Amino acid sequence: TPVAEMANPSTLTPALVPETISIDASPLKDAVIASGDYLMRQQLANGELSYQVDFLTGERSYTPSYIRLIAGAGSLYTVCRVAGDSKYCEAGDRALDHYLEMLVSDPQNFAGTCLYTNGGCPLGGAALTIDAIYRRWQAAGGLILGDRNLLANAMELGYFMVSMRKPQGGFYQSFDPHFNGTVDPDYFVSSFSGESLYALLQLYEMTGNEFWLEQAHEVNDYMIQQPVTEDYGHSFALAMLARLDKLNKADQEYAVKIADTVIAGQVRSLNKVNTSISTATKVESLAALAQAFYLSDAGHEWLDQDIRTFITFVGARQVPDNDCNFELSNEMILNYGGGIFSSCEEPSIRVDGLQHWINGLTAYLEYQSMIGAK
Repeated sequence: TPVAEMANPSTLTPALVPETISIDASPLKDAVIASGDYLMRQQLANGELSYQVDFLTGERSYTPSYIRLIAGAGSLYTVCRVAGDSKYCEAGDRALDHYLEMLVSDPQNFAGTCLYTNGGCPLGGAALTIDAIYRRWQAAGGLILGDRNLLANAMELGYFMVSMRKPQGGFYQSFDPHFNGTVDPDYFVSSFSGESLYALLQLYEMTGNEFWLEQAHEVNDYMIQQPVTEDYGHSFALAMLARLDKLNKADQEYAVKIADTVIAGQVRSLNKVNTSISTATKVESLAALAQAFYLSDAGHEWLDQDIRTFITFVGARQVPDNDCNFELSNEMILNYGGGIFSSCEEPSIRVDGLQHWINGLTAYLEYQSMIGAK
């Protein structure tokens, strides 16, 4: 049962026009585009993206996460926006159209629409599908894909997320849509709450409907009372709140704590055994928080050196670069160039490593544009 009465604004709600930040030419912009080139080069004709591949052996025997794959589709739209080249949006459309076949609606048994994968409907699946639709809107302004009304899909996914809110705060994080539908109270993924908060704000920006902003404020008010983690989703949400509304004193204090937590773990984070995937999420967190502080007229410059340090760590693993003394053939570079491999011990390129790298670098480049335009 939904915690809030859902106003059910018409699915014909018109989308607003996106406001985006221009990004100047730079090596980091080139790195974003190279990642998009990798994703496109590996894409199958039906839209499927490459989930994971060992670029030294070509081994692909990994069980895919469709939540990560739909997030990867979303990142193609970000490359499209950064590059100003519609070919990345077209690749995103092929992927998104393919993965949206996994959406399930059953009004008799649960609210809204969910993304069904691995026998259930994870909260993060709904959030990251909204995120992909939002990134398409940012890049292309359009919300019609073939015969799909993507805004209607996004709002139905939002109603599902609202229905997953717990009365005492927070979210249930997985739902079994079989039979009458039941939540799994024990299922938990650390990133889902922050990603869901961000998705609620994305719905607000696309529609201008205050319902989504109210939901987001209620969720955020609960989240800033919880123990602090390196939460990139919450960081993006705080940046968006600062841009679309405002951060209060408690929000800003919590944002500083997230940044401090990321930075305090830096010595461990920069150990060569660590993965580029986890380090890319730290770029996301700090770059988003730098935006949040700048937009709140608070100190932000103190984050820059740490962001650059994490970028250097991940960038050293963007093929053809590597910090492992791998000898790469021309064929390897041709096939896997632009990919982000995980570590020297695990030389595999996974879609979420690229997604976090693209989104983190783009947030940092946007921040640089913000402070440069002051």
